[in-house]
Amino acid sequence: MPLFMDVHHKVDGLTAEAVAGAHKRDLEVGPQYGVDYRRYWFDEGSGKVFCLVDAPDAETAVRVHQEAHGLLADELTPVQEGT
Repeated sequence: MPLFMDVHHKVDGLTAEAVAGAHKRDLEVGPQYGVDYRRYWFDEGSGKVFCLVDAPDAETAVRVHQEAHGLLADELTPVQEGT
């Protein structure tokens, strides 16, 4: 399945608890679309968030974010895992 990294450049009011809650919602909604939001990274100071996601395609990854919490990424890039 394709792997993507999405980037949210500025999530206003970002906290560790808020991003954990959004990720939890992604995990709840994702399986019905064949999507797995695998990991996330964030910086509270800048409001920047990165999400690593397995999805059938980019549009489906976006759909899960939209349905789960409405926070759409500013960028979505196909990536490959390295060692």
